[in-house]
Amino acid sequence: MARLSHPAALGKVTNAMVRIAYLLLCHGPPARPLALARLLAAGGDAVVVHYDARESAADWRTLQDGLSDLPGVALPPRRHRCGWGQWSLVAATLDLARTAIDAFPDATHFFLISADCMPIKPRIAIARALEPADRDHIEAVDFFTSGWIRTGLQEERLIYRHFVNERRRRRTFYAMLAVQQTLGLRRPLPAGLRIMIGAQWWCLRRQTVLNILTHVAHHPELIRFFRRSWIPDETFFQSLVAHLVPAAQRDAESPTFRLFTDYGLPAVFFDDHLGFLCDQPHFFARKIAPQAAGLWNGLADNYAARDEGPPATGTGARSYAFLTHQGRIGRRFGPRAWDRDASIGRGRRLLLIACKAWHVGQAVQDRVTESAGVPGFGYAFDDPGAKLAPMGGLEAGMAKRRRHARAFLRLLFAESESDAAILCIDPARLDLLRDFAADRCETRVLTIRCAFSDAALAEHAVRIGLAGPTTPAAEFARLAPVLRQAIADEARALDEAGVAPVWRMADDADPGANAGALAGFLGIGEDAARQIIDTPGLFD
Repeated sequence: MARLSHPAALGKVTNAMVRIAYLLLCHGPPARPLALARLLAAGGDAVVVHYDARESAADWRTLQDGLSDLPGVALPPRRHRCGWGQWSLVAATLDLARTAIDAFPDATHFFLISADCMPIKPRIAIARALEPADRDHIEAVDFFTSGWIRTGLQEERLIYRHFVNERRRRRTFYAMLAVQQTLGLRRPLPAGLRIMIGAQWWCLRRQTVLNILTHVAHHPELIRFFRRSWIPDETFFQSLVAHLVPAAQRDAESPTFRLFTDYGLPAVFFDDHLGFLCDQPHFFARKIAPQAAGLWNGLADNYAARDEGPPATGTGARSYAFLTHQGRIGRRFGPRAWDRDASIGRGRRLLLIACKAWHVGQAVQDRVTESAGVPGFGYAFDDPGAKLAPMGGLEAGMAKRRRHARAFLRLLFAESESDAAILCIDPARLDLLRDFAADRCETRVLTIRCAFSDAALAEHAVRIGLAGPTTPAAEFARLAPVLRQAIADEARALDEAGVAPVWRMADDADPGANAGALAGFLGIGEDAARQIIDTPGLFD
């Protein structure tokens, strides 16, 4: 567990009128909330800790014992079993607020955090920022017009009733929603309340918290409504603060810095994010990785600093989005292989067998590899099952291979440690043939023309997804002539393309002619080529 700065290192709040009561929602191992509560209480602020009732009794006793010697720490009388997106999180927060109101009458501000949070500003800076005591810090924008919700349920969060947790009982959750939609069981929104939405984490003045508690006590229908809404921790306090507090007294930005990945998940911060986080204008940040002891210790030291530190730039969200995007396209730390050198390479020889009958092309390649020692890679651009060595993920998926075809071949050459390689390619890949022929490497093409029996044509149709094993014979009879014509058209286009030196073989040609073509293609003697051609069953 991360170490804890010594309490003596923390200065007291400079303005005696400012005292923060931190409302700490936590679950999981007790070490992190214990350390965070001690850090925050060491300088005179208060901490009220809610520990999820789902955690074990042993962990709960550990947390109680660890906090028992701290006069600035209190525990609410009840523990809730908290579920993501459910009312239990709001209920636990309300209990934290009530406990803080009673236990710490001198607390001027109430700051909601989790055990995944850490202060990213010195304590003295947080206190001075709150000194005027005339503003609440909470993100609250219009639920229906702001576009705050990016994906998933939107108005359905409110107008239908939700009884189960979507993450734990997904089928039941959506089945109950579908029933309500089918039966038209929409419910009205609370009269006179504009629904707002924003981040769960906030810092509110004491009077604002008192007003919220008083308001909900006089309007129990609000509790009934939000209890059956989905993810109410993003709407309950946001709506009530906007309803009770003038806009001029609200800072619309959440006091806690958080980011989301392009997958919609919270970004997690590690040791190398220390400077990045301290440069943000917020008071806290989440989520701090549990194993990031260096980050935790650095932020604890920063929190204990006796000066406010340099001004923040506030460019965190933009820089994170920029760096993340660069990583997605492979340019964060340097260009990928296909950006550094998109050439296969001068001095290398690429031998391509263009054959529509894959089994024949593969058989010829195997014999060439066996007799001439040229590394072969099969139908690497057509067959997902082609046997390839691991190449950092580039070998996984046909889209990657074809999108960066030259770089893929360059890596194949490097992997084989050879200046020559032989591959099979479907004649339909004329675009790839043209691309390779335009490279600085030496490209040679051997076409093998094969007659397709009805059975072979049927297998081909299944392989390319035009038919299935149970396709009726009548249906295939209509398909077969079109397929034959398409194969003939591809062969003719390849003959006329003139993309590279081409040698031609055919399954019905004279063995001597085939041997001569293969000898020219490989640059070997005709006797050696004839041994390959005479392989029994080569064209079967």
